[in-house]
Order: sequence, then structure tokens, then C-alpha cells
Amino acid sequence: MSKPLIGVFALQGNVREHLAMLEQVGVQAQPVRRPSELEQVDALVLPGGESTTMEKLARTFELFEPLQKRIVDGMPVFGTCAGMILLANEITGGIAGQATLGGLDVTVRRNAFGRQVDSFEVDLAFEAFETPYHGVFIRAPWVERVGPDVEVLSTVSSGPATGRIVAVRHDQLLATSFHPEMTGDARLHGYFAELVRGL
Repeated sequence: MSKPLIGVFALQGNVREHLAMLEQVGVQAQPVRRPSELEQVDALVLPGGESTTMEKLARTFELFEPLQKRIVDGMPVFGTCAGMILLANEITGGIAGQATLGGLDVTVRRNAFGRQVDSFEVDLAFEAFETPYHGVFIRAPWVERVGPDVEVLSTVSSGPATGRIVAVRHDQLLATSFHPEMTGDARLHGYFAELVRGL
């Protein structure tokens, strides 16, 4: 797949920023708001936002079940912040009845790093990258449990959250606690694009 078409869930979140990053790494990108648009894409980005609102909007626009089916069928998905929560098989700290799309064998704690005022930035080490990646954390989750087939890509290495897991991969699913679209650093979008091209 030389130039895949990657969609960005466009009902909430930093849609424009993700689209720009994907185009920067040489893939076609388009917003996805309805099932017919989801059918066209080879892969999808679930951006940050508010996970419960994103779930409700996905149901309202009849995207929730089609998204679940595409994930089960092997579509690559990159979830960032709220997108990580939506991909998780299990969440803690959610609201009563909160559902996820699932597929990613992890337990994620919602709003683990605190409220908006507790937002922070930190450099993160990734084995795939020669230099650190600057992570922007805004009401971010963290991963509390990973399944046996889940690869931990990055953990926080300083401060009170040292050791917390903030980036994971499980087969064709990639997720980060932070907002890579806000850094100007397209390496993670490039990593995801290579994952998609390799399938």
C-alpha cells in the first residue's frame, strides 16, 4: 500500500492538526463523519477530545458499530488521548455506562494525570526514534495494565508520574496518552503510516 488513505474521526478533537500531520508524512488524509466515509479509508486516527462525548457522537452519527467492526476486521487505528480511551478494552475512572470501541488489550485510567490545570509537557524516549519525542499531556489518561501481546513504546521518565505507560502498540493498533498533533513533530504519524503501509 504505497499511499494509503487515512481518515481522522472528525466529530470532535484536533482534526485539522492530525490531517496536516498525515499529509506531512506522505499519505492521503480525509475527515470521517459518517459510515460511508469510514468505508473509504484504509486506517483511522481517533483524536483527543472528550471520550464520553466522542462515544455519544459516534452513536448519533451511526459510526460506533461500524468502527467496532472495522477494528475487529483489522483496520489500523491510532488513538491519541481520548482516542486511547476509546480503543481500550477496559477503563477505570470513567462515568457510569461509558463504553469503548475496544480492541486494545489494556486498562486505561481516564484523566489520570489530573484536570486541565494539571496539563504538562515532557520529553519521552521511544526505541524507534533516535532523539526524544516531546509529549503534550492535557487531561491525559495513562495505561495501568497491558495484555501479553501489547508492546510498551514509551513511559514517563521523570517527575511524579515516572514509570507510567503513555504509548503502546498492539498489532495494528497504536495509542498515546498525549497529543502528538500539537508538537510539530510528525514522527509518530510517520510511524503509524509505515505500520499501515506494511499491512
